[in-house]
Amino acid sequence: MIEGKRQPLSSVYVLEQTMKLTVENLKRIVRSIVTTEENEISCEECFHEVDRFAEMELAGKDVAEAMPLVQAHLERCEHCRREYEALLDALKAISV
Repeated sequence: MIEGKRQPLSSVYVLEQTMKLTVENLKRIVRSIVTTEENEISCEECFHEVDRFAEMELAGKDVAEAMPLVQAHLERCEHCRREYEALLDALKAISV
């Protein structure tokens, strides 16, 4: 390390620190591999569609049929699902 300057963290180090290889994480990785489909959307793409998805669900529409890629992503991605559930809760709270 150069005196007075911090070295940037390598992406491998960051990954190692944020994703310890526990049995639960290994199960999650295997589940993701097994359930991967040909047509999927990324977390970023899901983020751009999740507001419309939530509004459609609150309106009583069949969101799984209308937006199957978002539905499939939310079923597989815990992070996006938590974001979606928080958004849905907020929308429900303001519509009362």
